[in-house]
Amino acid sequence: MPQGKGVLYLCATPIGNLEDMSPRVLRVLGEVDLVAAEDTRHTLKLFSHFDIHTPLTSYHEHNKKSKGENLLQQLLDGKNVALVSDAGLPGISDPGEELVVLVTAAGVDVVPLPGPSAALTALVASGLPTGRFVFEGFLPVRGKQRRQRLEEIKTEKRTIILYESPHRIKTTLTELAAALGGRRAAIARELTKKYEEIRRGTLPELLEWCRANGPRGEYTLVLEGAGEEMPAAEDMVPDGKTAVERVLELESQSVARNEAIKRVARLSGINRRELYDLVARLKDKDN
Repeated sequence: MPQGKGVLYLCATPIGNLEDMSPRVLRVLGEVDLVAAEDTRHTLKLFSHFDIHTPLTSYHEHNKKSKGENLLQQLLDGKNVALVSDAGLPGISDPGEELVVLVTAAGVDVVPLPGPSAALTALVASGLPTGRFVFEGFLPVRGKQRRQRLEEIKTEKRTIILYESPHRIKTTLTELAAALGGRRAAIARELTKKYEEIRRGTLPELLEWCRANGPRGEYTLVLEGAGEEMPAAEDMVPDGKTAVERVLELESQSVARNEAIKRVARLSGINRRELYDLVARLKDKDN
């Protein structure tokens, strides 16, 4: 007699504090036939802590195509599979999204088990409006796509949530400050852990804080949306220009670049070296 299809369970795991693991997730992880994990080494530590002995397999960015097909076949054969990420709810800024698309297209049921989320945790503690917001995940690392995304964020009226890695956080804050000016924001790191930090202020203020404090852990940024009542990018300097635009304008008036950057940095709060790099990159793009 043919066996029915299995179920894919999306299991949220702690983003730092193990006390945030739900009893329902623990039960499901112990009952399914297989758990697919973003990093099996990380998940093995979690399983050891909670005394879970379900078989593990990897499912990550580099094997998602082949492993996705394999997991789908097991689900079609009647196996129940749980999907976990390294932290939080799978399917948010990770390849779990593509597995859900694949299995739902094949008629497999997907059951989400809610739990910790760095994006929502940072949002509710940010002190910024929570009624309407947009999640942008990680910005493109470089090039045209990154510039386009920054332009979209510049005019987005809803509160904006971003993820960023420790080695890119200063660059991202520098570019956001250049594009958005003195807009309010919050930056969170080590959420739910012993050394959790949530800082609030303008983007230039948070950039200075980040320079003074070494990178640690993944970051979640929450940005104030654009609006008449909110300081936008053009408010960075008195004449209605963004920092980079104002430097270029001064250069066109025969002001030396170093002098132009010195003047604008003093008005905007952006580090002179970082403003110089932003202008140089823009010039390289145009040439």
